[in-house]
Amino acid sequence: MVDLNPIESLVVQAMKDLGATSDEKKKTADDIAKKCNRPKSMVNNALVTLMQKSVIKRVAREKASGYYVVPGTA
Repeated sequence: MVDLNPIESLVVQAMKDLGATSDEKKKTADDIAKKCNRPKSMVNNALVTLMQKSVIKRVAREKASGYYVVPGTA
């Protein structure tokens, strides 16, 4: 289990609530920020640190990147 700060925990929980648990179900930073009810910049910072901790994966797409929780990490 990885140690997460409060905003990282909130972001991971929001992603789980949105169903972003696999590559086919990835969500954008906008989707996650709306669910968290936090500023997008704060969510983006948390997404970067969560990627560094290997808790989530980022998938580059044409318009907005998609994110999903890596199974078994959080």
